[in-house]
Amino acid sequence: MMLSLTLHAKSIGMNIALLCRRAERGQRNTGRRSIMADKSKVYFTDLRVRLEDGLLKKLDRLIRAAGMETIDFKNKFAAIKIHFGEPGNLAFLRPNFSKVVADLVKEKGGRPFLTDCNTLYVGRRKNAIDHIEAAYENGYSPFSTGCQVIIGDGLKGTDEQLVPVDGEYVKEAKIGRAIMDADIIISLTHFKAHECTGIGGALKNLGMGCGSRAGKMEMHSAGKPYVEQSVCVGCGMCKRNCAHDAIAITNRKASIDHSKCVGCGRCIGACPVDAVQAAQDEAFDILNKKISEYTLAVVKDRPHFHICLVMSVSPFCDCHPENDLPIVQDIGMFASFDPVALDMACADAVNGHPALPGSLLEGRPAGGDHFKELHPATDWRVGPEHAEKLGIGSTQYELIAVK
Repeated sequence: MMLSLTLHAKSIGMNIALLCRRAERGQRNTGRRSIMADKSKVYFTDLRVRLEDGLLKKLDRLIRAAGMETIDFKNKFAAIKIHFGEPGNLAFLRPNFSKVVADLVKEKGGRPFLTDCNTLYVGRRKNAIDHIEAAYENGYSPFSTGCQVIIGDGLKGTDEQLVPVDGEYVKEAKIGRAIMDADIIISLTHFKAHECTGIGGALKNLGMGCGSRAGKMEMHSAGKPYVEQSVCVGCGMCKRNCAHDAIAITNRKASIDHSKCVGCGRCIGACPVDAVQAAQDEAFDILNKKISEYTLAVVKDRPHFHICLVMSVSPFCDCHPENDLPIVQDIGMFASFDPVALDMACADAVNGHPALPGSLLEGRPAGGDHFKELHPATDWRVGPEHAEKLGIGSTQYELIAVK
């Protein structure tokens, strides 16, 4: 059963003025792209359950009500983009939720797989072997989810496809090949705060998450990789993996000639001691815009659907091997064909709740900007607004409640 949220605000206990504020602002701004004239539908269900019901059943009802089952999955590969969580972090989504999504794909005749691309930073998800082991450790196995785990950009993060986007900053996005080989893309996102982008929602899950190692470096860095000399052991693995003769070994230390380096990131994946580092010096506003342009590369010209779970809203990314106390109470589950509207609805929902006692935002009331208070150096709105300009979706939305 679906109810208009504007008519039934009290039944789900959310602040409608705050949730709809973004849509009202969009209506007044008539000089931008025509996509802003229409509100996208975002579907929402709270976390209350009846006896003999449960959150997994509610998620199934939500994604069906939002229209996921109208996608033609028959004999098609469906990539379910998810963050498996860095081991040690406990805020990542439980694998049970991904099984609900995979089961619906299979019910409709599709072939789902869970996927993510390798990380740029040092950790347990830097190559496909470690990444799959980390996913299994966190419960994401074929036995618990009903589908396989495939790392989108291959063994060392170099298996990529160049996708033309002609964006403001990105002309060819470097996307994990397995993700581009899929016929359908579904994002299943743990919504949270993020130290670089302000929020970690559907756009970041798709744009940053689907980038290959070189793609991630392009988004994070204005410069090119460098060698941390104190860590380098002079083994030469980076030099052997460089196709552009940009690396030299002198006195058992590697160095990179940036005049020859093309920023492919192969040396980062090849280094056995993590001495090769990405610059990670891009301005946060440009980072957010690059992520939106990478998202366009992922979703254009094929069916896509998006789910965000607003629970355990941690102040930092799930890439950390730890997680802090959530900044607000668990709110609910959201779904939409529009990842831009989805991010806006989730951010408005979080900002519509007061901060939890004991959290980093303790004492902050509802109605402010929790994400800006947490990370004042970045503006989370830049990403969705740029994605809207690119035609990915709309920052205006109609929120529809699902029982």
